[in-house]
Amino acid sequence: MSGIRARVRAELTDEIKRLARDQIRTEGAANLSLRAIARDLEMASSAIYRYFPSRDDLLTALIIDAYDDLGALAEAADAAVPSVELHRRFREVALTAFRWARAEPAQYGLIFGTPIPGYAAPTDTVGPATRYTAVLIGVLAEALRAGHRPLVEPHISDLVLADFAGLRERTGIDVEPRALVVGFHSWTSLFGTISFLLFGHFHNVIEHEEAFFTDIVDHLAVEVLGRPDQ
Repeated sequence: MSGIRARVRAELTDEIKRLARDQIRTEGAANLSLRAIARDLEMASSAIYRYFPSRDDLLTALIIDAYDDLGALAEAADAAVPSVELHRRFREVALTAFRWARAEPAQYGLIFGTPIPGYAAPTDTVGPATRYTAVLIGVLAEALRAGHRPLVEPHISDLVLADFAGLRERTGIDVEPRALVVGFHSWTSLFGTISFLLFGHFHNVIEHEEAFFTDIVDHLAVEVLGRPDQ
């Protein structure tokens, strides 16, 4: 009997999250309402709190799902490319994020858009949030082991280097701090470009969005990983 109850609970939890994603698409994350979802399910408003004690708990579950969706897609895209093809791996992982964002703009906005008033993400989100970045860090680490070096090495202040040295020490990332800073510059550019395209900042400017994004990705790959024939 407990197995049936667990299955029913899992199914209802998934349905609550599905309705929440629908609500976010139409009303925005800041207006997410557990009571409205309970009405859609014809459930007493008090009953829904047995599944998610607060709005923030539901938001956290949705954020974790979004990060995990993106992370799983990135991991699969990276695994599908031969490990020695570093630039192609970088490109495919970047394009995966772009295509996911266009297919799931509400989920993208939930994790990369405007902060939700009154919501502070708990530590539960940290692991899922790093999955996508970990894939790109893996590509960079392999490039450095193969003797590649960033083509562009901007001036980096001692304060920033100290930040990234601390990050490396805490996490065990196998990338020296200076190269890690260059990598983070590129990943910021990737998601900045996705956001500009997704939220209409290039409206009436860029018609062929994926081609434009791919050109930027290839440019960034050369900056971070060196030229393909190095």
